[in-house]
Amino acid sequence: MATIKKSSRSKWVIGIIVAIVVIVGLLIITHRRGTSYQYIPVTQGPITETVSVTGNTTPQQSVSIGFQNTGTIAQVYYALGDKVSAGALIAKLNTAGLSAALQQAQANVDAQQATLAGLKAGAQPQDIAASQAALQVAQQNLNNLYATIGDTTTSAYTKANDAVRTQLNALFSNAETNAPQLSFDTNNSQAAINTKNLRVSASLELNKWQTELSNVTSTSTPGVLVAALNADLAHLSVVQNLLNSASATLDANINLSSTQLATDKANVSAGLTEVNAAITSLNTISQNIATQQSTVAQAQAQLALKQAGSTPQSIAAQQAQVEQAQAGVASAIANLQNSEIIAPISGTITQQDAKIGQLATPGTPLVSIIGNNGFEVDAGISEIDVGKVALGDKVTMTLDAFPNETFGGSVFYIAPAQTNTQGVITYQIKISFDKTDPRIKSGLTANINIITNHKDTALILPEYAILQNDQGTFVEIVENNAVKNVPVTLGIQDQNGNVEVVSGVTAGEQVLNVGLKAK
Repeated sequence: MATIKKSSRSKWVIGIIVAIVVIVGLLIITHRRGTSYQYIPVTQGPITETVSVTGNTTPQQSVSIGFQNTGTIAQVYYALGDKVSAGALIAKLNTAGLSAALQQAQANVDAQQATLAGLKAGAQPQDIAASQAALQVAQQNLNNLYATIGDTTTSAYTKANDAVRTQLNALFSNAETNAPQLSFDTNNSQAAINTKNLRVSASLELNKWQTELSNVTSTSTPGVLVAALNADLAHLSVVQNLLNSASATLDANINLSSTQLATDKANVSAGLTEVNAAITSLNTISQNIATQQSTVAQAQAQLALKQAGSTPQSIAAQQAQVEQAQAGVASAIANLQNSEIIAPISGTITQQDAKIGQLATPGTPLVSIIGNNGFEVDAGISEIDVGKVALGDKVTMTLDAFPNETFGGSVFYIAPAQTNTQGVITYQIKISFDKTDPRIKSGLTANINIITNHKDTALILPEYAILQNDQGTFVEIVENNAVKNVPVTLGIQDQNGNVEVVSGVTAGEQVLNVGLKAK
């Protein structure tokens, strides 16, 4: 019985193995006869290419402003959060000094314009008469100075003659000869020689001077009088040198008593006093004559100018003075304006740091204003995508603050230059909203989809039906029970994984699902 049971079990196992072999063989035969494929049809319809970025809302208009002058803030008219209109005065400095400067500048304009008007009107008869009278007075004063030369030179000669021939008389023997001798001994031989030579020169100068005096009369011309005046100063210089040399010689005497020395030095000092007084007097007259001659020349020029009338050059020069004064007024007005903060746009104050009594620094922003013109969105787009984006591209956006709403807009600005942030290159773009929404605030995060391309009718396949390798871009089709690669040209692609096929397939054509994704 045991042997019979064992034989039955072996036959059952063999039967199962044979069945499996048959099934496998049938499957192989079936596979060899044909393969089952998954197909994807080429559809036709619209496709949209988009670029997605993230940005933030910013005001279309915003400014930060401050004072352009240094000064103390005197008034503040608006607070944080207040609405202002363009041109509104927000704050100002203490402008008392600047207002006074403006008044002074305007007064200067008035004065310069009055002078210009006078030049254009020409000289009046009374002006000419006044200039003639001024010239006559100046000439008479000059003549009076010339008239004093005669007496002054005579007095100067008298003082010089007394100094040489009276005050120094005791110091010389044979004083009026060509070989005068000192009446005392001295250990300064050079001073002694100089003094004796100068005594000879002094006599010659005094004699020549006396002759010249006879030629100076009340009828002498100004030229003769001035020449005499200059000659007198030359004569006095020789006498002055003699007196100084005589004093030095006395200081080196070796045989004079103290009494005699004191007397002689007193006489020399008296002579010097007389000569110095004469020199001062002549110099004063000479300087006064030079000054008065200049006054006469100016009076003559003024008279000639008024008699000739205003020249085009003088009028043009005065016109330039008027314009310069007007520029001073403009500068003063600008300084006053720079001492005020004026709202350049209408909007809401979002920063107000101006405080009464505070010292303002030029160029420091104290007030910020957001305009009433709504908001826009700023975003950065990568250099890979910037070539796809164009001005006017339509945009759909969601704001984190309003997650269930979609906002429309369009691109209105693309930066021509890049922004480099820690080595990452982006290009700034600006997007406007299609509609103004009062709920929007500055700084909201925006999730942006930019529609860069759209076609209403295109041949479309999913990306997973496309093959790409070193030989190109292909789709696979089955032809005569064989798989065949067909080159295709791709166009735009959307964010849903679909791609436009520009060439290589036709609408409705079945291509293999090379990505093996379920249809």
